[in-house]
Parts: sequence; C-alpha cells; structure tokens
Amino acid sequence: MSDPYETTEAHLDRLLGRALNSFDLPDALVGRLRTALAHSSSLHTTHHSPSAGLWRETHRHTYLLADGGAESLWELVYRRRDDRVVRYELFAGRSELCLAVARMFGEVPSQVARDLAPQGAEPQDDAAALSALFAEPAPAPHREYAVEQSADHARRVLRRAENADRPGERVALRLRSAYAHQITQAFGGRQWLSDGRGVGFTLYEHAFVLVDGSEVSLWEVEHTATPDGRHMCEVYESEAAAREAMELRSRVR
Repeated sequence: MSDPYETTEAHLDRLLGRALNSFDLPDALVGRLRTALAHSSSLHTTHHSPSAGLWRETHRHTYLLADGGAESLWELVYRRRDDRVVRYELFAGRSELCLAVARMFGEVPSQVARDLAPQGAEPQDDAAALSALFAEPAPAPHREYAVEQSADHARRVLRRAENADRPGERVALRLRSAYAHQITQAFGGRQWLSDGRGVGFTLYEHAFVLVDGSEVSLWEVEHTATPDGRHMCEVYESEAAAREAMELRSRVR
C-alpha cells in the first residue's frame, strides 16, 4: 500500500530502489521522471494461482512532468513457484511488460497482451487526471525526425515487404508526400522453434511526417522463421499486427 503523503520524488526513488532491473530503464526517461510534479498509481491486473504457488500483479505509475508532459512506468510484482520472495521489475512501456510476463511465466504473448490491454478506461486517463491539477495539457510524444529522402525510403520499405497483407496503394500514395522520417528498433531477439532451430526477429518502426503535418508509421518485421532459414521482411500498418505476425512466424516448423 502506498503512502498517501509520500512525495513524488520519494515514490520514484522507492520504485527504482526495489526494482531488480532499474538499470535497464533509459537514462533519458529516468531524467524526465526526476522533474515530476505529481504522480498516480493504480493496480492494472492481478493473477493468483495458489495451487501452483504463482502470484503476480501489474501496476501503472503515471507521472506529470514539469514541462506539462506525462510518462508512465509499468511495474511487475511477482512470486515464483514455491518461492515466497516478492520481486519487483519496472518497464518503460506495456509492450516490454507483456514480453517479460510471457517469458517469465511461459505464456503466449498475444494472450498476455490481451490481459494487459486497458479495460474501460483509456491509457491516458491517469495522466489526464493529473494534468487537471495543473493547467497544462500534455503534448504529443517528441520524435527526432531526419529530413531526408523520406518518400524514397518509404518506397524501399514497402517494396521489400513479402507478406501478402502488406500496406496497399492507399498507404503508398500517402507516403509519397513524406519529407522526414525516423527509424526505431522496437524489438530484437532470438527464439527457438520446436525443432530446436534458433531464429532471429527484429521489429522496426518507420515513422514518417507528411507535408500536411500528419504522421504515419510502417512496422517492419525482419526474421529468419522460414522453412529454409531464409531472411524475410514483412511490413504492417500497426504494431499490434506486426507483433501478432512475429508470434505466428515463431511457430513455423
């Protein structure tokens, strides 16, 4: 139970101090959290299995920052089988939390993602409530775009996609007006198939700015989960679709 009189600085220090993986959090994120003016914590999900000796909870901690923005930390609190020690881990996003839960408890990633999806309230509700305490709306997430041959980059990404459900002509036409872009690696790792073969997966977000000021992202999956181990590239319009594809490809025999 959190102390209602605990300062935001003390709250953050307590979370970072008990987390086993606090060193994995980006330094830039921790630095921004140090400017927080207020915070809100909520229990997100809980799973108890007394017969198996397993227990876990996920918590969302949202911070209102001095610049009017908001950031969240996702906390996993758990006990392993036949172990009474309570452990804590922190994650910068729900997707990282989802992957950690799936890996740690041997569950299917897509099911974990459904369990961790927001129920009823929108993800930014806590941030909005905090922002109401101050008269500053939260700005859109900041990106560092490079003004380069972005339309040509978008064409190359779409051209090398081999999946039948890749983005179609509608998306390609919009991206012809792209004038800046940013490439971010969202996931990179190795999985083992049922036949003992190791395959690699990498997920990239290609975010574009169009001349009308709008933003469009392509999600690119590079993997070797093919019958002959050949490298393959797939492109999707959403992160959810890309991650679902990675999960399906990991079942290739």
